[in-house]
Amino acid sequence: MRRICVFCGSSRGSSPEYARVARELGCLLAAMGVGLVYGGASGGLMGTVADAVLAEGGEAIGVLPRVLEGKETPHPGLTTLHRVGSMHERKALMADLSDGFIALPGGLGTLEEFFEVLTWGQLGMHAKPCGLLNVGGYYDRLIAFLDHAQAEQFIRERHRAGLLVAATPMELLGRFAGFVAPEVERVLDVRSI
Repeated sequence: MRRICVFCGSSRGSSPEYARVARELGCLLAAMGVGLVYGGASGGLMGTVADAVLAEGGEAIGVLPRVLEGKETPHPGLTTLHRVGSMHERKALMADLSDGFIALPGGLGTLEEFFEVLTWGQLGMHAKPCGLLNVGGYYDRLIAFLDHAQAEQFIRERHRAGLLVAATPMELLGRFAGFVAPEVERVLDVRSI
């Protein structure tokens, strides 16, 4: 893997554990020679993971929509900062630049971006691993809901199995290394959607 996209909160959240694990993930990515692709901001968990990557001499690429520049301060020390016109362009570029996707704790934006790339994998638009970094059980209820949706036959077993979950960065990246994409009936071209 050359680069991993990390979706996470633009705030630090209520637990210091979230920032600790964001730093741990950033340091681990840099130590493995894996670049970071993320939203480009300097605050919250976003800034924490980028700071850790950069402090260890790693590559950190940000993708920031111009419309958010007044709300999110761009990180000043990034290897590369791509300024794009829309959220749609942001997500497409982040996906193109990345070989896998991780969601640290975050809010609606984190969930929206993560579930979009997870759905793209289900549709055969990519065959890249997608994982939840379940820090301190943050995603327990979401995971339970997805299991419920599978039991109710709204998510197929092979698609649910395609979502990797781990409590630590090392464990999750280990699962990424052994990832085999679920089979899909028909591969879709991203340009057709």
